[in-house]
Amino acid sequence: MNKFYRSVCQCRHLPRQLLAKPLRLLSTTQNLRYKDQSDTFTRGIFSGKLKLNQLFPYPDALNDESKETLKIMLDPFEKYFSEVHDAKQNDIAETTLEKAFSVFKEIGGMGFLAPEQYGGLGLKNTQYARILEIFGKYDLSFSVTVGGHQSIGYKGLVLFGTDEQKQKYLPDLATGKKIAAFCLTEPMAGSDAASLRTKAVLDDDGKHYILNGNKIWITNGGFADIMTVFARVVRRKEDSDETTEGITAFIVERDFPGVTSGPAEKKMGLKSSNTASIYFDNVKVPVENMIGKVGEGFKVAMNILNNGRFGLIAVSSGLIRMLVSKTSEHANNRIQFNQKLIEFQVVQEKLAKMAMAHYAVESIAYILCNNMDRGITNFQLEASMSKIFATEAAWHCCDECIQVLGGNGYMRDNEIERHLRDIRVYRIFEGANDTLRVHIASDGIYSAAKNMRENQKLLNEFGSQKSVTEPHGKKLIEAVAPSLRDSAIKVTGCVEEFASAVRILLLKHGKNIGNQQFLLTRLADTAIDLYVMTAVLARATSAINQGLSTSNHEQLLATTYVTEGCSRVERNLLKVKNPENLTTYAAFTQIASEVSQDDTVVTARPLGF
Repeated sequence: MNKFYRSVCQCRHLPRQLLAKPLRLLSTTQNLRYKDQSDTFTRGIFSGKLKLNQLFPYPDALNDESKETLKIMLDPFEKYFSEVHDAKQNDIAETTLEKAFSVFKEIGGMGFLAPEQYGGLGLKNTQYARILEIFGKYDLSFSVTVGGHQSIGYKGLVLFGTDEQKQKYLPDLATGKKIAAFCLTEPMAGSDAASLRTKAVLDDDGKHYILNGNKIWITNGGFADIMTVFARVVRRKEDSDETTEGITAFIVERDFPGVTSGPAEKKMGLKSSNTASIYFDNVKVPVENMIGKVGEGFKVAMNILNNGRFGLIAVSSGLIRMLVSKTSEHANNRIQFNQKLIEFQVVQEKLAKMAMAHYAVESIAYILCNNMDRGITNFQLEASMSKIFATEAAWHCCDECIQVLGGNGYMRDNEIERHLRDIRVYRIFEGANDTLRVHIASDGIYSAAKNMRENQKLLNEFGSQKSVTEPHGKKLIEAVAPSLRDSAIKVTGCVEEFASAVRILLLKHGKNIGNQQFLLTRLADTAIDLYVMTAVLARATSAINQGLSTSNHEQLLATTYVTEGCSRVERNLLKVKNPENLTTYAAFTQIASEVSQDDTVVTARPLGF
């Protein structure tokens, strides 16, 4: 009997408190109502189940007409960035030059996601993702300006707005006549979005909400005309005199009296994009400007962020593709020690891993947006995992590109240093990666705990030697191309070991597992690796089945990536289960505590002063 099966058999010992209600997550998710969504890939692997419906066959939501339309659109935007848009000058000027911005608006760049009936292009997410790759190639800062406008700025209107709201606001937003912003973050509410303090109180006339508070680090905050603002609203409970507070979303116009902005922030990167604070002082917001209902603002905010997260992944994919080209070009032309750089194995390894990272990021980017276009709604965890992986891969590849380019990469004229400054914040905004990791692991563990209880009723149906993961592993092995089956077997084994580790931790920590962030982050990293490995196998299988000219290269990328990924999984699971590592984690806590007491290094200087 394997370890996984034994641990499931012991699940009767799991504290019932853990199964009575969800783990207490970070406040960004604690208000969500849990439903049985174990059919998603991520929730499945925490229970040892490989749910492949979102990955196999590799999704393609675009018909021939949509693809032809997209091909026609790519050239104008590529020409815009290469011939009109001057990213280097914008970075120096710390603004997007208005003449170029006007051209961008004229070719429809501010209405990618707005429905055609309101003057937008009405693109599918997959089409938009391909265009965003061009942004990643040329200018991450401008992608933030445009994304802040439509990926999150007016996305709430598109997703949840009434017909009247859409008719009133979207036509001007889609053409860029007016600019949108997404206003959630506050001084005391960043990743902890549920702690926001901005308040809206219904006026005595019943026709307006009086809005007070301030938002910080708002993209387009210095000049946005239309803002999606989140505030607490006090409301009376039904059939009761008691009141409760619920986060609610509002459409706020810049012209409403009492709306002001602070000066533009000076930032490490993204210098040409505007970031500013926005203040609301007794702003009267018409009741008809509410998005959704009172108390539904948290759901609106999370849906907007989850729905727009694929944009960061697509931009990262475009950036990495450019970095691979830059690195290869330099390595093929730079001669040191009478050899081209590409002839050195240390450079070969860097370039190969960059190419593998690009293949992985591009694979998950198009799985996500294609699934969204197919109408799949349970993709939140996969979006979070993809955002973590893509933004960290982009940062690493940018760093490696500069390393290969040497002094050339450090110079401003080469522009890679600008990309490095710009990409750094992608790991922070739209869900800080550290926060997302804890959320992924907490959600997955709750799902696994629930599944363990449900499985008790079925355990008697299994033979003592039968693994409950066997059918799922077999599905993956059968789904991939024959030449990829060895890799699929490796991934299946990793999933089984991962699920076993999850159950061991549940049995050991019970309801306190939610406080074990040293363990949760490593579980999240393992889940991310399992998802990405399965994604590249799905894509490589599709290339092989279609007989693409690149199929042999894609097979090499996929098998090599799986070998590397399985090694990372093994290391992370060892960090979770090895008692020596648990001692190390306790030491981390002690060291941090001692340092934080005085906010400085504790040790004495070698010279004594």
